[in-house]
Amino acid sequence: MGHKHGEGASIDYYAYISKIKHWNPTFKVFLSIMTLVLCIVLNNPYVSVVVIIAMSYLTIIKGELPIRKYMPILLIQIGFILIGTFTISVDFSKQPIGQYKLYLGFCYVFTSQAKLKEAFFLILKVFAAISATQMMSLSTPYSEIIYVLRKVHVPKLIIELMNMIYRYIFILMDVYTKMKNSAESRQGYCDIKTSYLSFGNIASNMLVISLKKANAYYDAMEARCFDGELMFLEEDKEVETIQIVSAVVFILFLILLWGFTR
Repeated sequence: MGHKHGEGASIDYYAYISKIKHWNPTFKVFLSIMTLVLCIVLNNPYVSVVVIIAMSYLTIIKGELPIRKYMPILLIQIGFILIGTFTISVDFSKQPIGQYKLYLGFCYVFTSQAKLKEAFFLILKVFAAISATQMMSLSTPYSEIIYVLRKVHVPKLIIELMNMIYRYIFILMDVYTKMKNSAESRQGYCDIKTSYLSFGNIASNMLVISLKKANAYYDAMEARCFDGELMFLEEDKEVETIQIVSAVVFILFLILLWGFTR
């Protein structure tokens, strides 16, 4: 996610301008999920590095997404990743154990090279998994992903809930962006106290406005003959033989790399 001059920009925007948007959506979803599964199952740092490079190549080089746009999206989850790996790499003890330790007065915080290595490999694996899913989301419009889910017979209720929740996130973000810009234009963030007050007012108004938006959009759907099922225009896109061959070679290469480096 990002914004420029007060306007929100969704991931769908990058998907629609991607140069690999014309690729078959089923192929892209399958490649992304297969790569994600291999990252988790093989659990190999060399595999993770290759996946990060390959998925970045597809997104940045083939899809022609500027790297200055790609990196912030990829690094959004860095906070969650660091918190998760911190709990693995660091432990507590009443005894001075471990290669690296810090005494806090009532216990020791310690770690070791093995724990730091495990945490680093975990970070690589998480980034590889994220880069695989980002390749799919940054090159495949959400309506096409929904189309693929329908083809594999995911329950209709789950698909419609996913679609409505996903769309409504961006509606709320657009509302928040406009309210924040309005507050900034009135010096609503001139100091810390005023910033807290402005944030509280925006948060409280978001609930009221979100309910109004929900009613308005539901009325718009009913006016367009909504009968309980969301329908989208589905365009058939052929899969090229070279794409299938490349995907098979890539998957086999990951398996062979794991076999030689485990």
